[in-house]
Amino acid sequence: MKEDTIEVVAIVGPTASGKTALSIKMAKAFNGEIINGDSMQIYKGLDIGTAKVTEEEMEGVPHHLLSFKEPTESFSVAEYQSLVREKIAEIQGRGKLPIIVGGTGLYVQAVLYDFQFTKEEVDEEARKKYYDQLMEIGPDAMHAKLAELDPETAKTIHPNNTRRVIRALEMIELHGVSKASEEHNRGTIPLYNHLIIGIDMDREKLYERINLRVDLMMENGLLEEVRGLWERGIRNVQSVQAIGYKELYDYLDGRITLAEAIEQLKQNSRRYAKRQLTYFRNKMDVQWIGTDWHAIEKYSKFFNNEEGK
Repeated sequence: MKEDTIEVVAIVGPTASGKTALSIKMAKAFNGEIINGDSMQIYKGLDIGTAKVTEEEMEGVPHHLLSFKEPTESFSVAEYQSLVREKIAEIQGRGKLPIIVGGTGLYVQAVLYDFQFTKEEVDEEARKKYYDQLMEIGPDAMHAKLAELDPETAKTIHPNNTRRVIRALEMIELHGVSKASEEHNRGTIPLYNHLIIGIDMDREKLYERINLRVDLMMENGLLEEVRGLWERGIRNVQSVQAIGYKELYDYLDGRITLAEAIEQLKQNSRRYAKRQLTYFRNKMDVQWIGTDWHAIEKYSKFFNNEEGK
């Protein structure tokens, strides 16, 4: 492999920006295999709400790390880091180009750089306690609890991001250290000669795409998908805190109307897209291309895309 050969590609961007379609085109053009880079597409049964790629959309391109966790199971960025690095080695061993695709910036960043994490321990009793508290007192009060114990970390987490709030509280309880302290161990040294491609578009156009996507999800059975999880009694776990699930859980629990749930889903998705873009721009060295395929083709000479090489 030549020194200037790109070993790993990541395709990032906000929700509904077209990452899936671009990744399939790129994998077919450059002999690639795709690794999921979305923290919620790892779960079985969370398909419509996470916009998980379908068998038809894959067009025969191998995809990895989709639908391998039960919705009742927890999952961490440290686990993801380990699994993806194994997949990268496997794919490279087949002479293929690993392409990480997704909108979870921390997951992608943790793989490509020398991130180190405090040993991930899960105390199910502690986790259940915090989720029970969340149901009782709500996200704002949980965030206030974190702000008392770890004000630095609390400033970086939105109150609605309950999974991260609870994880930060767990860090303090299990390790006696703040999430902010843990983040000082996050590296900045790249482990691969990589290329991060970012899809961006006009904000108004993006928001229109997000709103349309939510409408299409509802038409394609999102409510039925969520109802299936709800009827199984799946509560207070990481998976159903995802956007698209928590809003419809509120509807099924009788707290809001269906119209309110759909509007909240659209609003939360737009806000999430904005946070994604902020993260990618501030934390990662992204080559922004819009949706211009020719902007990717200029990198083709750096891909080791001869099969079996």
